[in-house]
Amino acid sequence: MKKIFAANWKLFKTPKETREFFAQFKEVANKATGELVFFPSAISLEAASTSLTGTTIKWGAQNCYFQASGAFTGENSAQVVKELGGSYVLIGHSERRKIFGETDALIAEKVAFTQGLGLTPMLCIGETLEEREASHTFRVLETQLYLGLAKADKTKPVVIAYEPVWAIGTGKVATPEQVAETHTDVFNILSKLGFAQSPILYGGSVKPDNAAGLIKQPHVNGFLVGGASLEVKSFSEIAAV
Repeated sequence: MKKIFAANWKLFKTPKETREFFAQFKEVANKATGELVFFPSAISLEAASTSLTGTTIKWGAQNCYFQASGAFTGENSAQVVKELGGSYVLIGHSERRKIFGETDALIAEKVAFTQGLGLTPMLCIGETLEEREASHTFRVLETQLYLGLAKADKTKPVVIAYEPVWAIGTGKVATPEQVAETHTDVFNILSKLGFAQSPILYGGSVKPDNAAGLIKQPHVNGFLVGGASLEVKSFSEIAAV
């Protein structure tokens, strides 16, 4: 299965900074050992689109609504992402769940809608520290996958990004043993649901110094990278493992 190295820029980088980043990154992109995907902030999507025209580097939106247009102030249109040349939509990130109150039912609508447009949803799942310490990790991930993929088309691509909430932006990272165990669980759940061919990415304080060890774990098909993807050097090193 191909590796995927995805960058979630969250609410960082202006259009100008986006163009400057890609001007530098394109010079080292050929060192990557898998597919490259960037998720800029909404206002920088067109800057990414124009910067990456003619390259093999993919990009997408960090969020979308489950309708192409309408009276939905502040939402992003997956149809616009497609028309600009995007390939992916990040769906169900823990910050969308926690800060903006997104439910599994809403997430399922978004997954199905983006697939219907020919885009690839990257569905994020993950447990909190309290849930892990209470030994509820498997149950939480099973529920998020079962409900999030409830309306998904098994014949169309979907990528899963496992991000333990307690390891996002905290500097903490799951041990290789924890990642191996959890990714195996996720793979087994996906297999039961009919999505055994879906790549599973790991996210959660991935950096150049831990990427090589993590990528060797079973069912780790790449990474969804936050802070370390904002710099050309660090993200290119991660994508080269």
